[in-house]
Amino acid sequence: MANVSALSGMELGLTDRIGAFLRNLQDARGRHKVYRQTVKELSALTERELLDLGISPSMITSIAMEAAYGK
Repeated sequence: MANVSALSGMELGLTDRIGAFLRNLQDARGRHKVYRQTVKELSALTERELLDLGISPSMITSIAMEAAYGK
């Protein structure tokens, strides 16, 4: 909802709100795609390969979250 909150204080018409919703939806889908792809790629590595990268298998989801959402 960054687009809507950035415009707070202004009265938005229905068209503007729908446009902001669709942009936010597209952004969310893109971020989720990055998350899924990161999990898929890291999960395809062997435990040895992950350890060579300094990654524990239990860290995969948190790394994917950070890559996609910055959290």
